[in-house]
Amino acid sequence: MSDFVINKQTVKVGENKQILLNSYPLHTKTNIEIPVFVFRSNKPGPTLLLSAGMHGEETNGIEIIRKVITREEISHLKCGSVIAIPVINSVSFLFGSRDLPDGRDLNRCFPGTKNGSFGSRIAYDLMKHIIPLIDFGVDFHTGGAKISNSPQLRCVFEFPDNVALAEKFSPPLIIDSTYRDGTFRKEAAKKGKPILVYEGGESMRFDYHAINEGVQGCFRLMKSYNMVDVEVPDNPSVKIKKDTWLRAGASGLFHMNVRNGAFVSKGDLLGVICNPFGNVENKILAPNDGYIVGTNNQPVVNQGDALVHLGMEDS
Repeated sequence: MSDFVINKQTVKVGENKQILLNSYPLHTKTNIEIPVFVFRSNKPGPTLLLSAGMHGEETNGIEIIRKVITREEISHLKCGSVIAIPVINSVSFLFGSRDLPDGRDLNRCFPGTKNGSFGSRIAYDLMKHIIPLIDFGVDFHTGGAKISNSPQLRCVFEFPDNVALAEKFSPPLIIDSTYRDGTFRKEAAKKGKPILVYEGGESMRFDYHAINEGVQGCFRLMKSYNMVDVEVPDNPSVKIKKDTWLRAGASGLFHMNVRNGAFVSKGDLLGVICNPFGNVENKILAPNDGYIVGTNNQPVVNQGDALVHLGMEDS
């Protein structure tokens, strides 16, 4: 086992330490800093990355990591190391926004460049200083504005190491999700470092079910590698191979009839769109058996809006 060196800051074996990924100056002479929490055991084992706040309004993931790193088990790991970054995108978190000040999405800036845009420099520092140290990771996200995601992990079923990690985390839903260009997950995979994406709840709104599922998943994952000794309930997972958004056939007031995460059968009534000026109703029916992966909580919808995210089980 050797020392971790992150941007010239050293964390020794058996040491717990808070350091900075980097400091980024703004035009106001304010420095935006990204804190990194490192927990190291005296015994060899895997290094796990837990990251959140890639988008500044995704508060559920930030709370998940806060809950994990304040647990005594993390301060006294039985083996291995944990690197935790609760808020990657500090400047967007400051304003509660998804995008960076220049309008870019940080999760499309990877692998980044040393002298590039704000987002490109953050991406570069993550790839240069963090990714070489880890074995695998979980990056926490939420749905968008008024879009609530049922607790789920997204991985690539084509790669067995992705699926094995997801099964150890064991969320309610595991969804086959291909890589997207410019994302943290894809660029880490190119370096042989699998990172799973956890989705739960909606932006700027705490979803305690999603938060608890995320915390328990982290401890299930760490327990599977003997990093912690903790009681955590088993949780059966459903693998989703295909998914689709069901869209509004009319404009009006949307009423959801099923809960997020529920199993539905073909023909089940999922929701109703009512004309606000009368009793005209447009029914949304399940086109096949599946699970509710996500829902649109917007009460007023327009024709064509995505309303219900339906996932079909891997057969």
